Amino acid sequence: MPASQQILDAIGNTPLVELRHLVPPGSARVVAKLESANPTGSMKDRVARAMVERARADGRLPAGGTVVEYTAGTTGISLALICAAYGYKAHFVFSDAFSEEKRWTMRAYGAELTDVLSDKKRITEQLIKRMIATAGEISRRPGHWYCDQLNNRDGEAGYHSLGEELWEQSGGRIDAFVQAVGTAHSIHGAAHALRSHNPHLHVTAVEPAETAVLAGKPSGSHGIEGIGIGFIPPLWRRDEVNEIIGVPTKEAKAMARRLAREEAIFAGTSTGANIVAALVVAKRLGAGATVGTIIIDSGLRYVSTDVFRA
Repeated sequence: MPASQQILDAIGNTPLVELRHLVPPGSARVVAKLESANPTGSMKDRVARAMVERARADGRLPAGGTVVEYTAGTTGISLALICAAYGYKAHFVFSDAFSEEKRWTMRAYGAELTDVLSDKKRITEQLIKRMIATAGEISRRPGHWYCDQLNNRDGEAGYHSLGEELWEQSGGRIDAFVQAVGTAHSIHGAAHALRSHNPHLHVTAVEPAETAVLAGKPSGSHGIEGIGIGFIPPLWRRDEVNEIIGVPTKEAKAMARRLAREEAIFAGTSTGANIVAALVVAKRLGAGATVGTIIIDSGLRYVSTDVFRA
């Protein structure tokens, strides 16, 4: 491959890996996009670039301006990368409910952080909404552009390329797509591209079982960073999803550990949830089918947490 011209050219075209040990005999093939191979180590580089570049193009983000966002850290890190590459300032609203690695990585890229304290490090609807409100207040300052990922319709297009890559790298065979839901950009964006090739694609959404609001259950607290905001994401489209699987935090963390030890894939808890659900779908579809999912980010972001200490 030719050398990338700048750091942003390294976003995307990530490897596709097949799970060799976790998938039981008789189940469908399970393949996963290794999004930890992106510059910051997560799939969010794609959406951050899409949102910022669109705002640059239409003038909402002025030259030398400040990008404002609420974040569990992963999107914040990716936005901080984009800001550093383009010369923007960044001011993000974060919380102690999320890993310290994310905090220091955002700061390393030059981002300013404002903290909203959690209730005993629990991820809840109330916490997320307080973070959103705080970001909204900061965004009213002169020269500040509010990214507002949950309501930003420019983000979904950032994942069209992920779906195209998944289709091509799988040999043109994806029968089902499994993805965890935070903002819903990734599940809808990737599925949009996949459905252009396979109109009969089965799409499975994944959420924390403790706050299974997509499935119509009560909001609760959980420990899977980056997904499960405790309320229905504004851009969520239920009619484009065939089923919803709730995965308990405990099972997601256990699967993240198994991924590292049995597949040599070092990933976070949301990826663990993806694999738990993908294995359920693969068992149902059986041999001969292919299930695609996403390795959302690197486990390096969670070594200070309890995920890999069991």
